[in-house]
Amino acid sequence: MPKITSQQLRKRTQASAASAAIKPKTISSPYDKSGGQTKKAAGSSSDGSRHFGPMFNKDLGQHILINPLVSQGIVDKAKLKQTDTVLEVGPGTGNLTVKILEQAKRVIACEADARLAAELTKRVQGGPFQHKLEIIHGDVMKQQLPFFDVCISNTPYQISSPLTFKLIFHRPIFRCAVLMFQREFALRLVARPGDSLYGRLSVNCQLYSKVSHVMSVGKNNFKPPPNVESSVVRIEPLDPPPPVDFEEWDGMVRIAFSRKNKTLAANFKSTATMQMLENNYKTYCAANEVMIEPDFDIKKKVIDVLTSLELAETRASKMDVVDFLKLLSAFHDADIHFC
Repeated sequence: MPKITSQQLRKRTQASAASAAIKPKTISSPYDKSGGQTKKAAGSSSDGSRHFGPMFNKDLGQHILINPLVSQGIVDKAKLKQTDTVLEVGPGTGNLTVKILEQAKRVIACEADARLAAELTKRVQGGPFQHKLEIIHGDVMKQQLPFFDVCISNTPYQISSPLTFKLIFHRPIFRCAVLMFQREFALRLVARPGDSLYGRLSVNCQLYSKVSHVMSVGKNNFKPPPNVESSVVRIEPLDPPPPVDFEEWDGMVRIAFSRKNKTLAANFKSTATMQMLENNYKTYCAANEVMIEPDFDIKKKVIDVLTSLELAETRASKMDVVDFLKLLSAFHDADIHFC
C-alpha cells in the first residue's frame, strides 16, 4: 500500500470537505406522498410547499408551516373576498402566502429575515401573482401598518401579545385577523369567566373584539417543529370600538387580577394600590378645582364603590367585560382614576 504524505492527506481532506459543502441538502416532508423514500432537493416537495435550506433563525421564532391542508384551512377561516388587501406577518418561504394570493386582490407581506424575503420574492417572480405581492422587509412591531382588510399570520411567538394589541388598536378598523399562536396564549385570548386561563389578557382583548378558537395545529406541521402545540384564532374588532380610555381600563383590570384568587376588596385594599389611588384622586381634584372632603378616606371611598355594585366579595376571574365596564364607570363617578 503506497504511503500518503501529510500534504497529500490535507489536500484530500480539503477536497472532501468542499465536495460535502456543495452537496444539496434534502428535507423530507411528512406530507410527501412517497413516504419519504424519494429524496427531494431543498426548496421543493411533492405538495408544492417550499422549505428553506439554511438554518432557521430561532431568535426570530421561525417555524415554517409545511402542511398545505393547515395553510388552506387558515385561508378558508379568513373568508377572503376577491377585493381584499391582506396583511401577512411572517410569511417565511411563502407556503401560506401563495394560497392567500389565489384569493385576494393584494398581499402585503412583512418579513424580518432578509433571506426569507428573498426566497419569497424568488418564489413568485415571473408568475401570475408577482404583481399582487408587496414585501416589506423589517420588524412588524416597528412598522406603521398600511391599510388592509384582513390580517393572516403564522405569528412568531415572542411577539404574540404586542402584535395582537397593535392590530386591535390599528385604524381604520379591519374586518378580521386569523392568527397562529402558541396554544396556551390562544386559549388565554378566548377564555371566558370561570376558566382557569381567564385573566387580564382575555378581558383586554375581548373589550375590543370578538375572539374565537378556530383550529388546533400540532407541532409536526412545522419545520423545524416548535416545542409547543399551536392554535389558530380569529379576531373580529368591534366597530365602533367601546369609548373607553384603555390606560384607565387596563389600570383597573391590572389591580383586579393582581391576585387572581382574592376578592376585589382584598386586591384594591393593598397599601400600594390605596396610595396610588389617593394620589390620583388628589391630582384629579386639584386639576378640576374639586374640594376634597374634610373626612376624606380613600379606602372607604373604594369599598363604597365595590359595595354599591355588590362586587366587594367577587373575584375578577368570575367577572365578564360588562361587569368591568360597570365598575370603571362607578369609579369614575366617584372621581377615582387609575392613571
